[in-house]
Amino acid sequence: MVIKMFENDLTILQMNDSHAYLDIHQELFWEGDHAKYELAGGYARIATIFNQIREENPKTLVFDCGDTIHGTYAAVKTKGEALIPILNYLNFDAMTAHWEFAYGSEHFKKLTKKLNYPMLALNCYHESNNELFFEPWIIKEMGELKIGIIGIAATIVDKVMPASFSKGIYFTLGNEELPYYINKLRNEEKVDLIVVVSHLGFPQEMKLAHEVEGIDVLLSAHTHNRLYKPVLVNNTILIQSGCHGSFVGMLNLNISRGKVVNFQHKLITVSEDIKPDPVVENMVNLILKPYKDELNQVLGYTDTGLNRNTVLESTMDNFLLKSLLFETDAQIAFSNGWRYGAPVPPGKITLNDLHNIIPTNPPVSTVELTGKEIWMMMEENLEHLFAREPYNQMGGYLKRCMGLNLYFKVENPHGQRIQELYIAGKKLYMDQTYRAAYVTSQGVPPIYGKKRDQLDVNAVEALLNYLSRNQPLNAELQGTVITI
Repeated sequence: MVIKMFENDLTILQMNDSHAYLDIHQELFWEGDHAKYELAGGYARIATIFNQIREENPKTLVFDCGDTIHGTYAAVKTKGEALIPILNYLNFDAMTAHWEFAYGSEHFKKLTKKLNYPMLALNCYHESNNELFFEPWIIKEMGELKIGIIGIAATIVDKVMPASFSKGIYFTLGNEELPYYINKLRNEEKVDLIVVVSHLGFPQEMKLAHEVEGIDVLLSAHTHNRLYKPVLVNNTILIQSGCHGSFVGMLNLNISRGKVVNFQHKLITVSEDIKPDPVVENMVNLILKPYKDELNQVLGYTDTGLNRNTVLESTMDNFLLKSLLFETDAQIAFSNGWRYGAPVPPGKITLNDLHNIIPTNPPVSTVELTGKEIWMMMEENLEHLFAREPYNQMGGYLKRCMGLNLYFKVENPHGQRIQELYIAGKKLYMDQTYRAAYVTSQGVPPIYGKKRDQLDVNAVEALLNYLSRNQPLNAELQGTVITI
């Protein structure tokens, strides 16, 4: 691997949304009219990239924009503890967060005390006293340069995520607080550069850069954008670098009198041909060793490439939804529109793949919903995804559905998008009751439905049960949700 750089004052490296993908894994790439799958990622290869660039330019800062300490079996099994030595070896300069709160705020806070770099969030507060849960900013000095670094955590943690994620804390958007900290760093601390490490999501961060003056570099996350070119908005350079640790963003800057006068950017693919760092490779092997034999069990085969790279419906979630219906007497099934989950190419499916599909492994549940509730729930979810106001966009992709057909106008205002909705091929009746299967409160939020029942079957077991009776698996797109 050769990464050429120009003569620069500062290099910034970004990792975002790695979702605890410790080792090399399959990643989806588009090629013409089809998807192709290639091996990519793994912290050992990321370490090689970091080490090489730091060696080429000692004035290098490395940031993690979050969604790091949750998402794979070993991470969830150890409540994030397994990743701490690796992250400390990677030696980030600062980090912010999102799915890290899945372990609960207090446990997450304990994890951050074991990191050798700070967790930053200007928008996360204690409910009891309104004080900040983490520090909002730090200053790093690189030669004669002073760099002010500000963190913004995901604002949706206490809005659309399970309630346990935000027990004892609450989140703001951060746009009102940010100008204060920029002014403090510029005018009191006399920094030369402002870097914002964020996990709001690309649309929200675009608006943030439009309305807040003084951000030099905005490191974006959450929405898994592969930005091969930076976005320039209001004199802010904005980058985002894919997901699953399959990409690293590199930004080289020339700085003069507190302004960026020149820059170069490269989205680096963490490809299979990059030689893994032996120290991290050994750490990863030790972490995975207790689970390796179990997770590598081949459980079945798929004719369909399973992925979550499409917005309205995905093959990976069609597999999950078919499994929920298989376990229940439900007419329809719902799950959250998660973006993470390394793809599974046609061929073997292992237990590890099933855990990657739904690492929280929640119980399968059922609920009775009226037609009106289904309509309202889907309108709400469409607004979360396609809101004209970026700050109202929340969550991942569209809620995954099976057993219904929905036709909608994406350009319509909130509450007016759905044109037609069918259940099992028949027009939905507002006052009729339908039985639904779901996983997590993101599948069917608590405000909807009655007669909720939690089964003694968890999601991974449901996937396995369905797979064992449906060989090879077919989970192709069905056109469940259509824009018209």
